[in-house]
Amino acid sequence: MPTETLSFENSAGHKLAARLERPTGPLRATALFAHCFACTKQSLAARRIARRLAHQGIAVLSFDFTGLGQSEGDFAHTTFTSNLNDLTAAAEALAARGMAPALLVGHSLGGAAVLAAAGRIATARAVVTIGAPFEPAHVAQNFAGALAQIEGEGSAAIRLGAQTLTIGREFLRDIAAARLEPALTALGKALLVLHAPRDSVVGIDNASRIFQAARHPKSFVTLDSADHLLTDPADAEYAADVIATWAERYLALARPAPPPGAPEGVTRVAEADPGGFLQDIQSGPHHLRADEPLAYGGTDLGPSPYQLLAAGLGACTAMTIRMYARRKGWPLAHVRVDVSHDKMHGQDCKDCNGRDGRIDVFRREIALEGELDGDQRQRLLQIADRCPVHRTLEASSRIDTVLADPA
Repeated sequence: MPTETLSFENSAGHKLAARLERPTGPLRATALFAHCFACTKQSLAARRIARRLAHQGIAVLSFDFTGLGQSEGDFAHTTFTSNLNDLTAAAEALAARGMAPALLVGHSLGGAAVLAAAGRIATARAVVTIGAPFEPAHVAQNFAGALAQIEGEGSAAIRLGAQTLTIGREFLRDIAAARLEPALTALGKALLVLHAPRDSVVGIDNASRIFQAARHPKSFVTLDSADHLLTDPADAEYAADVIATWAERYLALARPAPPPGAPEGVTRVAEADPGGFLQDIQSGPHHLRADEPLAYGGTDLGPSPYQLLAAGLGACTAMTIRMYARRKGWPLAHVRVDVSHDKMHGQDCKDCNGRDGRIDVFRREIALEGELDGDQRQRLLQIADRCPVHRTLEASSRIDTVLADPA
């Protein structure tokens, strides 16, 4: 999908570096992402969430706060209030492009920042926090050993991860004075709180206090065993999925009309992880993933392509049987279709044309529940072969169908 590198000016006249992840299809909404303390727009969480939302038609602007990453300015002179000003400037830059943000997403201190800044961004309809502190002053624990030096000398150089940042006295005083409770009470927007119970940087009690202070509509979802930075790609993927699904409801996104010649719309498949095989699949408002098993070099975060093909055959079969039974008024209570896929030597299949001497074989076991007689069951078994996906596949594949024994 297209990624645009850009910059915008904040209230202090500094140029802040940003990246805009755009959908390849119609633009349905825009989101603004605020990264964690001392992080940048390149964090794993920022990139994964931006890609996932873009697949859903939501453009995402991620940017480096003043003095971080590629943005101008001196981090030593920044405060929590200056972060809010940066967020406001980012929202204004998007609005100037005709892409005013409807969704605000913040990670860690960035989560606290989007909560505090939400009242300034009138176009925002929903807010998401990830591992956010209830009190911005919580971030001071990262440099607790230098607090006396900062207060006494005005600043101190602190090692945070792989970088050294200068923390100023004004930053400490500003976060100490910041309060989120008034902003949460007056939020007036849908809120999603994401937090990991085992987060050792920002404890889970922070999420509880944020959730309790906010008014409905509000949602809370646990990130289970994830760490604070979502360093495991699976955790970042899960958070991205939850946000995308939740946003679909609260942003009331319009569904784009299907293009000519594609009445069901376009199913778009795009790499979610260029280093592996994970794929994002978007079909209208519906999302799923495809992957390969661990044994084949994948991460097993979604069904394989052949499993998806089998799912299509199974779903079409069950729908076709249901439509026929409904039309006949037969007492069909439930349908289950188990589909498996394998390859076999073409010589074992009469009238099959397989390349390399092998053909694809789909075995379909159909279970029919209800007070059906033998003739009705056999007729429904025949009707299964009228499934459109079946007819599409049988041109080059063999589909074996059997009835499961009645329970």
